[in-house]
Amino acid sequence: MNPADCILFSGGAGGAEAEFGACAERHGVEEVNFTFEGHPIVRHRGVRVLNHEELLAGDVSLAYVSRLMHRRYTDSATIRKVLQTLWYQVNNGQEIYVIGAILDDQTVRGGTGWAAEFAKLCNKPLYVFDQEKNGWFRWSGDEWERADGTAQPVITHPHFTGSGTRNITAAGKQAIEDLFSRSF
Repeated sequence: MNPADCILFSGGAGGAEAEFGACAERHGVEEVNFTFEGHPIVRHRGVRVLNHEELLAGDVSLAYVSRLMHRRYTDSATIRKVLQTLWYQVNNGQEIYVIGAILDDQTVRGGTGWAAEFAKLCNKPLYVFDQEKNGWFRWSGDEWERADGTAQPVITHPHFTGSGTRNITAAGKQAIEDLFSRSF
């Protein structure tokens, strides 16, 4: 696949999203970072500031997300906007790559978990690099399957999403670099 034909959809926040963006730039992949006014980001390439009306298009019930994720999300304007920007990231990508940790209840830790759950709901190919287990996992539709060796993910669609934790480790950074190297 030609990297010049590809677009990474992300959020530009520090941590995994910044690493995805920096890697995309090194490999010649276009980058679109969805954000909202006043949200701190570290990637400023391809920034797309969503207005109030656009954010509403990605709105979701926090009660629903809390039930789905088996945790409580507070009803704050910032949390709501972060979840709305994740909706845009996943909605625009055809393959979803996340850096984080898979919990025992099959969800992904933190706000990033909504990106993974939304990808599941949309039936999009979903891969998570679990930093605690030091490996890639693919959502089969029913459970997480370890993606080792030749099963490691490769970007196969020109529109893909990269998201994840702000607390990225050296292994998480290497996983992103290796993903791009395998793919391009």
